Amino acid sequence: MELLETIMPPILAAIGAYGRKVLTATEDGAANATVHLGQRLLHRLRRGRAVVEPADADAGSGAGAALDEAVVDVAEHAGDADFRGALRARVRKFLEDDADLASDLAALLDAAGVRASGAGAVAVQQNSGIISTGDGATNTINRG
Repeated sequence: MELLETIMPPILAAIGAYGRKVLTATEDGAANATVHLGQRLLHRLRRGRAVVEPADADAGSGAGAALDEAVVDVAEHAGDADFRGALRARVRKFLEDDADLASDLAALLDAAGVRASGAGAVAVQQNSGIISTGDGATNTINRG
């Protein structure tokens, strides 16, 4: 699923930058373009078919709450592939269940000039961390 492979890196970048606050934070002028895109993608995913501005998104219930829980798990277990996989699976289910949502997310990517294709392809506008697409890879960022 090419769209899924394209939207996950900016979503993970936003979670990496904001942690669990990504669910409630408005876009921060200090964040880079990839993090901004990740925030917009997450906020759009959280609202299902209803398009809203990031500051208007709230937790909700049902599938949205499950997405929020997966985001918090990734934020609290940074670098844990199992939690990232659970988030990826949740996002994939959203995309499979809602063609309009998938179309809206693709439009957000197009508007941001993000395009990736092929197995393991990654599209980001700016990156200050690790991008790893290999199976079984272990990555470490030492921040002082």
